[in-house]
Amino acid sequence: MKRIRKAVLPVAGLGTRFLPATKAVPKEMLTVVDRPVVQHVVDEAREAGIEHFIFVTGRGKAVIEDHFDISYELERTLQERGKTEAYEGLKKDLPAAGQTSFTRQQEPLGLGHAVWCAREIVGDEPFAVILPDMLSRGSMVQMLKAYDQHGGNIIAVEEVAPDQTHQYGIVSVGQEFGDTFEITGMVEKPPKGTAPSNYIISGRYILQPEIFSILERGERGAGGEIQLTDGMKRLSETQKFYGMHYRGKTYDTGSKLGFLVANLAYGLERPELRDALKQEIEALLAKG
Repeated sequence: MKRIRKAVLPVAGLGTRFLPATKAVPKEMLTVVDRPVVQHVVDEAREAGIEHFIFVTGRGKAVIEDHFDISYELERTLQERGKTEAYEGLKKDLPAAGQTSFTRQQEPLGLGHAVWCAREIVGDEPFAVILPDMLSRGSMVQMLKAYDQHGGNIIAVEEVAPDQTHQYGIVSVGQEFGDTFEITGMVEKPPKGTAPSNYIISGRYILQPEIFSILERGERGAGGEIQLTDGMKRLSETQKFYGMHYRGKTYDTGSKLGFLVANLAYGLERPELRDALKQEIEALLAKG
């Protein structure tokens, strides 16, 4: 069973829900406290042992590549001014040389198409897919443990209220194994009242490379796009899929509310911010 070394991060989306903020700034570069969303996601994956990050980008996303590169002028200035802590922090955040790759998704044809665009860099080995909108600390560690247990293909899932299932990809639940279970079916954004469960696909995947030959067919699904969920359904005809109950809180920074809540949650975890931030929140609530 091959080890999971590579992760694909689809970052080509336009971020229209955050206009005008994302007119010139990629949504992945919006900050949660003092770190871009995409940096939080990379941090999570590095802690889990992921070694190579493959960013599927689009026009206007070059700043993401710059963010994960050395900034000679900035680093020199920090050193000259004696700002050692800031300098060391920048160096620590950078993946090592050769651990990042960037490829283009020229057309917005869906998540499945974005993953397919990474096929030449991934090669013939299993890999992770991490949606950078979704902040789920510790999720990749749990995913890799589930992969060590079952092999095959792993999908992170979370529960939502039944009246929200039409907004997500949903899985059907088979035999259970504690925090994991066999997936017996998948559907992308089912009509209200038709979902097979209330377990949503929450933005973390481990997939076998055979998914690429399925996505290459270019079959369109919901929204007229090449859906990753549809590709996984096809792959599930010949390979096992397992769901992993993510034991934590996911913040959907692709929505305004989720982005604001993530900033509050991450801010409250910072010792130097916690007390003052609590006071500000209480003062705002008191004003009603």
